[in-house]
Amino acid sequence: MVIVRMQDGDTAVAQLPKQVDYDNAALVGALCEDLVGQGCATLVLDASQVDYLDSSGISMIIKLWRVLGDRAGTLRVAALNAHYHQVWRLLGLDSLFPLSPTVRAALPARVAGERAGTSESSGCV
Repeated sequence: MVIVRMQDGDTAVAQLPKQVDYDNAALVGALCEDLVGQGCATLVLDASQVDYLDSSGISMIIKLWRVLGDRAGTLRVAALNAHYHQVWRLLGLDSLFPLSPTVRAALPARVAGERAGTSESSGCV
């Protein structure tokens, strides 16, 4: 469902499934909110595998952004494909939070530097 690729202090990278839609968006969101509840202040959603994202998925991402914002946290979306990158801009979501081209680019500098050359951790939330 959601694979936690990396956790480092208050930062986590969660890989989204291939499809984020009405059938699973609520569960994906709840699993990501669990990470926030466990102390995650910077959540990077790795969208590199996403090939289908409907309005339920987009709503879930916006809700996560609000949840993290309420806790003075940060949500970053990384590696969204070109089609959904364009949808993001058309919806004006890039004014709320920008997309990052890669997960590494989305990571805070202190974490990105520490993670250079390390492998991802496994875990399914």
